[in-house]
Amino acid sequence: MSPPCVVVLGAEAAPERMRPPRLDRLAGRATVRHADDGTLAGLLPSADVLLVWDFTSDAVRRAWPGSGPRPGWVHTASAGVDRLLFPELVHSPTLVTNARGVFDIPIAEYVAGLLIAMAREFPATWELQRQRVWRHRETRTVAGSRAVVVGSGGIGREITRTLRALRATVDLVGRRERTADPEFGRIHPARALPELLPAADWVVCAAPLTPATRGMFDAAAFARMKEGARFVNVGRGAHVVEPDLVAALRSGRLAGAALDVFAEEPLPSASPLWELPGVLVSPHMSGDTHGWEQALATQFLDNFDRWVAGEPLHQVVDKQLGHAADVVTEDVTEDLPA
Repeated sequence: MSPPCVVVLGAEAAPERMRPPRLDRLAGRATVRHADDGTLAGLLPSADVLLVWDFTSDAVRRAWPGSGPRPGWVHTASAGVDRLLFPELVHSPTLVTNARGVFDIPIAEYVAGLLIAMAREFPATWELQRQRVWRHRETRTVAGSRAVVVGSGGIGREITRTLRALRATVDLVGRRERTADPEFGRIHPARALPELLPAADWVVCAAPLTPATRGMFDAAAFARMKEGARFVNVGRGAHVVEPDLVAALRSGRLAGAALDVFAEEPLPSASPLWELPGVLVSPHMSGDTHGWEQALATQFLDNFDRWVAGEPLHQVVDKQLGHAADVVTEDVTEDLPA
């Protein structure tokens, strides 16, 4: 019996963060072939397993509807799976897994750092230092403030833990209401979000991107937020109607925003988000810490061992809902009320 074929989407010539990992543990156990956007369609029929290392690529969506067999297992090296939820793959028997768990703590730390930086006005301090200006100011604390975290999967739960450790009150919003969560007690349903926004000092988006959550933060949502609140997005850029966010910031309705994801990436140089007061822009890096590539590779290899042994895989995605099927709580995937 010939060894299985693993096709890795992510060419060696790709930018550093999109280069495929070393898969030494597959030596002698699998045939490994590397694909890029131009070659994936030709290699896909030979693949038993597809590792989507370049998770920013839409090559899978373009190549999948072609002729020939398709891999029985697709793994994406990202927590989000929205680029894989096209009809031909969703309705196929192919198993999909994701990188659930790898990014939870790094993103939660990043969010906590952003809240502290905004509350304690670190950007203003650094600017005054640059100008050699000694100006005493009073700032605020995260402790005693109130946050709404939208998305109750692994990342949202870790953000909630971290912010609670900073003594903030946190309302966690999921797809459905849970009144007896073993850790958090109550998880609010998506329909309750409009009622929660007016009391929040911080609104953190960590939801999966689905047709229901696309554009969920629009002019109506920003109008419901407390005047002077701040918005943080570590979910997907398409969760936000960016012109509406810009308008809310320019009007002073929102005191600021910290954005790690955008509708178009890289963020165009002409975007007003670069220069709006109170806005922190980062290039989709909230989950990327030293060693993250190896952690992603190890997670895939551990699952490959289970696949070869005929054992159930970890981080299996429910293709209808768009999140890991073994999550005890659910992310926001239902329509939010107007």
